[in-house]
Amino acid sequence: MTLPICSQRRRQLLIIGCGDIGLRVLRLVHPRWHVLALTSSPARIGELRAAGAAALRGDLDDAATLGRLGGLCDAVLHLAPPSVDGVVDARTRRLVHALARSGRVQRIVYASTSGVYGDCAGARVPETRPIAPASARAQRRADAEATLRWYGRRAGACVSILRVPGIYALDRAGGDPRERLRRATPVLQAQDDVYTGHIHADDLARACVAALYRGRPQRVFNVVDDSELRMGEYFDLVADLHGLPRPPRIDRQAAMRQLSPVQLSFMNESRRLANQRLRSELGLRLRYPTVATGLLGTAPAAGGFSGGAA
Repeated sequence: MTLPICSQRRRQLLIIGCGDIGLRVLRLVHPRWHVLALTSSPARIGELRAAGAAALRGDLDDAATLGRLGGLCDAVLHLAPPSVDGVVDARTRRLVHALARSGRVQRIVYASTSGVYGDCAGARVPETRPIAPASARAQRRADAEATLRWYGRRAGACVSILRVPGIYALDRAGGDPRERLRRATPVLQAQDDVYTGHIHADDLARACVAALYRGRPQRVFNVVDDSELRMGEYFDLVADLHGLPRPPRIDRQAAMRQLSPVQLSFMNESRRLANQRLRSELGLRLRYPTVATGLLGTAPAAGGFSGGAA
């Protein structure tokens, strides 16, 4: 099999933040890539080794533990969350500083957030739309994007930014939407509701792999399925498909009293992400093109990259 972009030798991939999505990626690329996984937790070393990765001890909050990373790998998949406060992602800045010491890394894929666009009042959003991050969390993601693209220009490396909305899967810890329904967490009434994007965890993992092979230099991709649902419609669909009560509907004033600041932040922004680049440039055929197919686990046969295997 001829692999696009990458040579046929077994290359070294470093996964930063090898949680649920990282493990799904690992299953897709092993054994074609030799995979290293950075972890700050000794308890995870056995799990990562069992999954087929060489576990490396390191902490993005401690620059002294990152010094050797740049010389160990050809490509980096950055899935780690940003720093916990402020508007600068110091974690990604430390990582890039470590990678720049060697210059070996020639490909980086970073999973960012669609939140960098800010509120778009329900408009359809292509990757060319200027970003306008409103929350500190989104500002940290925007800082990470800028830092990585700076490295790409400086080192002549290919950096792919994946802007990701809500990730779901029934087998994903923290990503099973049924849990929210069981807690009867309310959603906004229809006249106040907002558009939110979704992507199945398996399709996000496949998008990461596609970007490793086909991502163009310093390019941004919206990684989202074809559904265009408001948040309440999404949870109504989950409820109907799984025989659960629909969530209660409340107005914005009640939401401000009942919901956490993080929950409210997702209800203050409305946008519909365009995914043409995902299909045309990365050649990805979504296994779960709609939320309904993902929630029911009804993937079409095959489903990979157009013109090649995943």
